[in-house]
Amino acid sequence: MSTEINVLALVKGEERYVFLFDDDNRVETLRQIGRYAANPELSFTWYDAAVMSQKIRQTGAERKKISSPGLDLSDRFRMPLSSDNHFDHRDDREAA
Repeated sequence: MSTEINVLALVKGEERYVFLFDDDNRVETLRQIGRYAANPELSFTWYDAAVMSQKIRQTGAERKKISSPGLDLSDRFRMPLSSDNHFDHRDDREAA
């Protein structure tokens, strides 16, 4: 059985932050990101930590969703709504 390794990278100027993690060390990777953000000698900010942490959590959620038994069609039938997509049912009644 092989373990999948996730790679997450951030480039800030001359600095490169590359995180390699699997499911077993996801929490330790999140802790390390926090230590980098707390280090004033690095350009890695708390905003960077928040974005990277979100990406790490998403990779775990996607893997759980893929490995879950059963058929989940919720994403397939989801319709994104934006300010351009609004429905006013009053128009339907007035036209009738």
